Amino acid sequence: MTFLHLFIVNKSGGLIHHRPLSKLAPHIGTNDWLRIGSTFHSLHAIAAEASPVKSKNTKHDGIEFIEAEGLVLCCFQSKTGIKFVITAEPGTRNMQKVPRDIYVSYTDCTLKDPFYELEMPIRCELFTQAVDDIMRKYG
Repeated sequence: MTFLHLFIVNKSGGLIHHRPLSKLAPHIGTNDWLRIGSTFHSLHAIAAEASPVKSKNTKHDGIEFIEAEGLVLCCFQSKTGIKFVITAEPGTRNMQKVPRDIYVSYTDCTLKDPFYELEMPIRCELFTQAVDDIMRKYG
């Protein structure tokens, strides 16, 4: 089983990073990715409001895991509202761990980059290498 895509959405719903993680990942244009990111952000917010069960430990409810016939989606939302979303083939293991590890790499590589501005697209080679290392670890 294979990880397919990674996308990161900022707290405003803007796509700040996306990349395929496998050759099996469908090819999607940049404009389509922008729509996917903002649509996911909206669905995440609607799910948080519509949920009959509210989480007591965190204010960040919403979509965490979706499993469909041909796709699995896992989302980790940081305390600052940034969503780390990964898609994979059904049956892929470690789906809950990978977005959290990517978040740790984001904080270690991207936020410590003096040229990175919050809420802007991520263009950090160290982050790209860290994601590649995570994919090798879990892939």
